[in-house]
Amino acid sequence: MSRTKTTFTKASEKIRLEIEAAIKAATLLPGDAIDEAQLASLHGVSRTPVREALIQLQAQGLLTSLPRGGMVVAKMDLQQLLSLWELLSELEGVAARLACQRMTPDELEAICKNHEDSHAAVLADDMAAWQESNLLFHELIYRATRNPFLRQEVLRMRTRTGSYRQHAFAALGRIKASYEQHALVVEAFRRADPDAASSAMQMHMRPARDAAAMTDFIVNLPRELLAS
Repeated sequence: MSRTKTTFTKASEKIRLEIEAAIKAATLLPGDAIDEAQLASLHGVSRTPVREALIQLQAQGLLTSLPRGGMVVAKMDLQQLLSLWELLSELEGVAARLACQRMTPDELEAICKNHEDSHAAVLADDMAAWQESNLLFHELIYRATRNPFLRQEVLRMRTRTGSYRQHAFAALGRIKASYEQHALVVEAFRRADPDAASSAMQMHMRPARDAAAMTDFIVNLPRELLAS
């Protein structure tokens, strides 16, 4: 590969990953426009690698093109969101099952330590600290599955649903509940019970535990994030 081609590929990949991370972190929200000129200037490149990155993100379903040109972060309607979230919950359950069956003692210790350390964020009601700890908790589980394809698909779905989940999570104040749900997953890991681990993880990842909670979840979703 030529030096020019290598530079182009690295720039395109870096831009793609940065946009993907911003969508996952909800700093770029559904409906937000992507400024090609600003990205090109920021990275010191032409618009060509920027457009390549945007095309890849569009193929992933993270961006959508506008009729008059340009791209925005893709929106989902409520049915699409809940359908994707349902699948995410199932795949997270698969990840928990495989991790329980395959993790090493050191990996189990790391997951348990992460859970214990996260209690400080619960006591402080520190949303930022909790989110950081929560991401690591799930990442440790993905690694323990020994299945990079499963991890890749789960992360893709987490990215697509990230803004919606974070808004609902913050509005409903679920830090304590999520910590308690993590405890059930950890306990299943300690017992080496893959069925219990899968079930606990699926319950943890569902948007609501009952009809009333589902209503609260839907009510707290900002309308501007949903496709009409």
